[in-house]
Amino acid sequence: ASTWFAMNSLSMFARTMTDRETARLILRAVDTAQAQRIRDKAPLAEDRWAEGYPFEGDLAAIGGFLRARDQYGDQRPFGYYQITRQSDGAAVGGIGFVGPPDGGMVEIAYGLIPAARGHGYAGEALFALMAIAGEHGIAGFRADTTHDNIASQCTLAHAGFEQVAADDELLHYEARLVPRMA
Repeated sequence: ASTWFAMNSLSMFARTMTDRETARLILRAVDTAQAQRIRDKAPLAEDRWAEGYPFEGDLAAIGGFLRARDQYGDQRPFGYYQITRQSDGAAVGGIGFVGPPDGGMVEIAYGLIPAARGHGYAGEALFALMAIAGEHGIAGFRADTTHDNIASQCTLAHAGFEQVAADDELLHYEARLVPRMA
C-alpha cells in the first residue's frame, strides 16, 4: 500500500512543495539538481552554504533522498529540506522525511553543522516540517537518535515526541499531531 501511495499520491503533492519560513529560518525544498550539488559538494554561485555545510549527516540524508527519488519518483513534499538562516541566507543543515508516508506516519531526520547547534534551529525546523506533513494528512511521526545525543533528545521531547523503544544503538521516538479545536 505504501508503494502505491508513493507512486500515485506523491506526484500530486509535488506541485505543492514550497519553501517554508519560520521566525528565523527558511526550509528550502531541495530538488534533484540541488541534491546532486550537495552530494558532490559542488555549490553554484547562488548556493549560500555556511562553513562546514554539508556535513556527514547531510550527505547521508541527501543520498537517501536521491535513492528514494530513484525508487519512488518525486518525493515532494515528503523529501529533503535545506535549513537556511534568514539572517544571512546560509544553509546550516537539513531536515526531511525518511521515505514516503506509511500508514499515516512519516519518519523524520535532521541535522545541523556544529556552529549552528544550540540556537534552537533544530526545534524550529522540526515544528515547521511537522506542519508541512500535517497539511498533507499526516498525523504520526517517528524519529531516532543516538543514546549520547542529549540535544536531539531534548529537541524531540520539546516537539512532543515520546521515547517508545531503545536498542543498543538508538532511541526510538514517536509523536502524533493533536487536532486543534475550533
